[in-house]
Amino acid sequence: MYLIALCDDEEVALDKTERILRVYENSHPDIAFEIERFQSADCLIRRVREDDYVPNCILMDIYMPGKLGIEAARELRDLGTQAKIIFLTTSRDHALEAFDVEASQYLVKPITDDKLFAVLDRFLREDEASRRKYLLLRVEGKIQRIVVHDIVHCEAQGKSQYLYLSDGTQYNLRRTLTELYEQLAEDRRFVRVGVAYIVNLEYIESLSAREIKLDNGKKIFLPRGSFHPLRERYFNYYCEDNKGL
Repeated sequence: MYLIALCDDEEVALDKTERILRVYENSHPDIAFEIERFQSADCLIRRVREDDYVPNCILMDIYMPGKLGIEAARELRDLGTQAKIIFLTTSRDHALEAFDVEASQYLVKPITDDKLFAVLDRFLREDEASRRKYLLLRVEGKIQRIVVHDIVHCEAQGKSQYLYLSDGTQYNLRRTLTELYEQLAEDRRFVRVGVAYIVNLEYIESLSAREIKLDNGKKIFLPRGSFHPLRERYFNYYCEDNKGL
């Protein structure tokens, strides 16, 4: 699931961009977009600042009442947003400034399906490449190559260690959780929760003072004193540390 933010003061433009995104989504069965629409830059910035909204990609007009898209992008970067920013605009005047805010693309309106499709292809290709990191583990007597991104969580149950993947696959591992965490610790997505769990931050659906709920439905009750440091790791990952993944 990709979180996509659309920001344009014209509803017609929002409708058109969303239509193109839905056409693209429908032609790629393995891709899902969750789209939110904003009719001002301030509304988008407020959503990011106050609600910890972390979009993967922002498609934003440059010319909007109150605040230019370039100015909004600077504020979003200052807030730690690492989203891909794609400017959709009627003028080339701000193309150089777009590089200053690390914009991924600068498209001049009118936006056609083909133009935006090409940008989305590139975005997804780069994202996929960043996720394709592997872990080699001995499973049931043979070496298994595991895509690191697909690991939801790892769990110790007595003397057994289990690894759970996003597709529902479960592996019983012949190594300690500490040994496994040593292999994953350099990847900022993974955090140790108590002595029994390793969790991939990307699969946390909700986090409270008492428990984590993962996308696969698993609930992990938090040990005393672990909530605040875990929450800090979670927000730092999404707001600051997401660059290199």
